[in-house]
Amino acid sequence: MPKMGESVHEATIIKWLKNEGDKISLDEPVLEIATDKVDSEIPSVSEGTLVKKLFKEGEVVQVGKPIAVISTSAEASSKTVGDSPKLSSEVKTSSNGGVTPSVQPAEKIAFERTSSSGKFYSPLVRNIAKAEKISVAELDGISGTGKGGRVTKNDILSFLPNRNNVVVQEKKAVSAPPPAQEIQAAPVFASGNDEIIEMDRMRKLIADHMVMSKRVSPHVTSYVEADVTNIVTWRDKIKGVFEKREGEKITFTPVFIEAVVKALKDFPMVNVSVDGTKIIVRKNINIGMAAALPSGNLIVPVIKNADRLNLLGLTKSVNDLANRARANKLVPDEIQGGTFTLTNVGSFGNLMGTPIINQPQVAIMATGSIKKKPVVLETEFGDTIAIRHMMFLSLSYDHRVVDGMLGGSFLRRVADYLEKFDFKRTI
Repeated sequence: MPKMGESVHEATIIKWLKNEGDKISLDEPVLEIATDKVDSEIPSVSEGTLVKKLFKEGEVVQVGKPIAVISTSAEASSKTVGDSPKLSSEVKTSSNGGVTPSVQPAEKIAFERTSSSGKFYSPLVRNIAKAEKISVAELDGISGTGKGGRVTKNDILSFLPNRNNVVVQEKKAVSAPPPAQEIQAAPVFASGNDEIIEMDRMRKLIADHMVMSKRVSPHVTSYVEADVTNIVTWRDKIKGVFEKREGEKITFTPVFIEAVVKALKDFPMVNVSVDGTKIIVRKNINIGMAAALPSGNLIVPVIKNADRLNLLGLTKSVNDLANRARANKLVPDEIQGGTFTLTNVGSFGNLMGTPIINQPQVAIMATGSIKKKPVVLETEFGDTIAIRHMMFLSLSYDHRVVDGMLGGSFLRRVADYLEKFDFKRTI
């Protein structure tokens, strides 16, 4: 399983494109994999015959683990590797140039990838849990340090020496009142006139991620209204020249991102993540921009180190990521590592929204549609009513670490930067 990015540690096999016994050319696609919301084809690293598939479709595989045995010689391909009951999880090169399986993988275990508590467990963690006879309850009690609170190999190995202490504490707590029963979804009954549509893989991922976020973070949403007349005037003035010169359009999104980046520098405690009782202050400012796909699903490509880009650079990045997201040409690492997310609900004609935090971030901002409104302006000659371009900004934030004063002040600062935009600016 190839490494698909610095923060990608595993992938799901979606579809095998070749069957056992098929001839394979160098760099010919062998299978399709999925990492989060990005699908990729994996090419063969050598020419030969596919002798054995080591994993089935739907299984999750750690990066670096062998996923197939490929014979690179006629003699090796005639061997009975495919009939062997012992599957290989590590491949060694034989003296005749072929490959032979060596190490048996662990047996299938009873743990599910996602427990009833909503926690995700990788195959490696589940294998260790079975080998050490760790119960599901014990596993659910381990505090994970991985992405989104996932339990990592180091977490479960660190748990083992202190396991007895944990068990003693559990026994002592038997007399305590039982915890509240987990909320279950209401039963749904379909009538004969209803259509039943199975969620696709990406929609299932989105659903799980959204439910997890609401469980983890107490969400609070603040709102401000901003006068963006200067930005609208500026864009109307330069968009024709810009498109002719650069061969692409300029939208409001890069301007919004620029304002968010400036405000994050002013309020760095919004650019953080929570790990148990620890607050991790992110030094990089990586802005995720939610993009709707033709399928109706949502993906969030990330502009890494957005604070190092000028407005032209942000515009180029926004257009590139948005175009490749719609064409399903993003690579896994381009949807990882975000520290703050922006979603534009105004593109659907909505005035405002209450977005759900993209874990493990602690805040997400939504921009509403821009509308002309009569507004009272204060001038040196007194108050006057003028037609201005107005929009609502809404910020959902994790109230564990972002209080109302911090969240509200940050959002107001974003609005201030937008309102003070120089309409004479060049790009």
